[in-house]
Amino acid sequence: MAQVEKRGGLLRKSSASKKPLKEKVVLMYDEIFMTEDPSKCSPRFWEELFLMKVNLEYLEGKLESLDGEELMKIKDNINCLFQHCIQALGEEHPIRVVNALQTLCALIRGVHQKNKSTSGFDIINMLMGFDKAELCMKNLMESLDSLLCAEGSESLKSLCLKLLLCLVTVTDNISQNTILEYVMINSIFEAILQILSHPPSRREHGYDAVVLLALLVNYRKYEEMIQLLYEFKYMTIYAAQLRLGLEKPKNSSSALSDGTIIKCQCPDQIVVWSVNPYIVKLSIVDDEATLNGMGLVIAQALSEYNRQYKDKEEEHQSGFFSALTNMVGSMFIADAHEKISVQTNEAILLALYEAVHLNRNFITVLAQSHPEMGLVTTPVSPAPTTPVTPLGTTPPSSDVISSVELPLDADVQTSNLLITFLKYSSIVMQDTKDEHRLHSGKLCLIILTCIAEDQYANAFLHDDNMNFRVNLHRMPMRHRKKAADKNLPCRPLVCAVLDLMVEFIVTHMMKEFPMDLYIRCIQVVHKLLCYQKKCRVRLHYTWRELWSVLRLSTNAGQWKEAASKVTHALVNIRAIINHFNPKIESYAAVNHISQLSEEQVLEVVRANYDTLTLKLQDGLDQYERYSEQHKEAAFFKELVRSISTNVRRNLAFHTLSQEVLLKEFSTIS
Repeated sequence: MAQVEKRGGLLRKSSASKKPLKEKVVLMYDEIFMTEDPSKCSPRFWEELFLMKVNLEYLEGKLESLDGEELMKIKDNINCLFQHCIQALGEEHPIRVVNALQTLCALIRGVHQKNKSTSGFDIINMLMGFDKAELCMKNLMESLDSLLCAEGSESLKSLCLKLLLCLVTVTDNISQNTILEYVMINSIFEAILQILSHPPSRREHGYDAVVLLALLVNYRKYEEMIQLLYEFKYMTIYAAQLRLGLEKPKNSSSALSDGTIIKCQCPDQIVVWSVNPYIVKLSIVDDEATLNGMGLVIAQALSEYNRQYKDKEEEHQSGFFSALTNMVGSMFIADAHEKISVQTNEAILLALYEAVHLNRNFITVLAQSHPEMGLVTTPVSPAPTTPVTPLGTTPPSSDVISSVELPLDADVQTSNLLITFLKYSSIVMQDTKDEHRLHSGKLCLIILTCIAEDQYANAFLHDDNMNFRVNLHRMPMRHRKKAADKNLPCRPLVCAVLDLMVEFIVTHMMKEFPMDLYIRCIQVVHKLLCYQKKCRVRLHYTWRELWSVLRLSTNAGQWKEAASKVTHALVNIRAIINHFNPKIESYAAVNHISQLSEEQVLEVVRANYDTLTLKLQDGLDQYERYSEQHKEAAFFKELVRSISTNVRRNLAFHTLSQEVLLKEFSTIS
């Protein structure tokens, strides 16, 4: 009997004398791409369609193959297909729901690919029609919300999140994706929070939920008012975006509030006050389970990146290249470092930034202790089939940390989200030549800037009762050896933050000087010192590496002049050193002591403090607070564009086989 091959929607027998046969679903797609209504000849057409396994490749390819005029001819059928997909989401038969979700994804991506140069309004018209768009999107968002919140199939929830990610990332610039206006009006924020607060859902869908939330928060983030002009005669919609402003628009006749329509004097214009509701809602979340759940997802993703990097590093050190570099004196150590780089995860970093920047309650999550990841074994469960993606872009499907499942053990090194983040930062900040790692490094420093400005964060950073052993990754250099992990002392977390800043400063003296990153490092150090001065905190920290510019000022070299200026600015530090050093040496000589104790040094300082003369410096404990809107808007717009492109590229909707779905649904009561 001749075997049947399946390729591109064709069922082809091995015999050359037979013509290729098409799948039934492909034949039904072809009917949709005709100008006539396919249900005229077959009243049960739409019911049968969603029982057929979706052929995503064929459907998307068919849409892309049509030119603009051909696509407009079948607009009514496309609208009808979109509406029937939404109706199928309310069906009890789960297979129909799965097929409807996958079909919606194919429609959205296919129509957008064909209309890249056109406005979002044209895409809305092509998918739903202007007259039915509001009702269609309302029904769609309500169905997705119900599926995400219901107890049932995890596969359905996964597809719902992937559909939403497809919807959000269908354009590179998400702020130009006009369809998201309906996602703003019909919020799914509470559904996302429910996923994060519920451990089983968080383990399966936490990563997608966090990335989705981070992207939604950035939709038209820097615009607070959108003016929509409707020309009802031609059903054409124009959008004029107004700049940020907190004042009430002129000529308005009603109160100004989120989502309230304000009628203007001009009868053809309607002004909509459109503050992104996801920004507002994220900023006021105070539920501990939800915030901890979000922190766990972020910590897991960053920890997975750190683990991948460490595995690559150990593999490299034990290989032939390591032996070769040891033999020739590490001549190619920089090249070795390049080869063990792992792709960064800007999406999860963006989520961490938004949580830290917008929600003060999230600061407490940074310090929540949990067992060190990688030191705890967890039960292994079968993982669902997932698309192959570059290293570092997605975390494992299971949550390896939970305060309930993994109680703290006195013999196990504890960690927290901040420590995991500092380790991640120490990796990505080693090499800033790559654009993605440069953006990651910059975002890490922005997050640390927000943390360094927060009063509560500073309190636990400087808390002597919260000591941790933080193993930061250090850039391989010829003049120093890698420190052994066991030699690391337990210190307050602020010491690890300072270590990270000093490490970047002393290891990035390069021709293409990363001035912006240097300034941010210095600002983080400055803000921490301001807190220490304000709260009279004396930190036991070795400042020698940071305050060594004096060596360069006394040597004849190209940096002598610049080093001299910096040294002159440190006049008080030099005055303290020059005043007390002779007094300490004299005390030691008189008392015949070779090495003074801390108490003896303090006695000398107290006895000679009155004769110390310092230059009065005004405003050193003042700094300009971080502001995203005015200084960082361009950076975040470009970053979100890059994340959107990457998320869209890695989305896959066909990974769940029909057999797996049938098996899962057969066990659902």
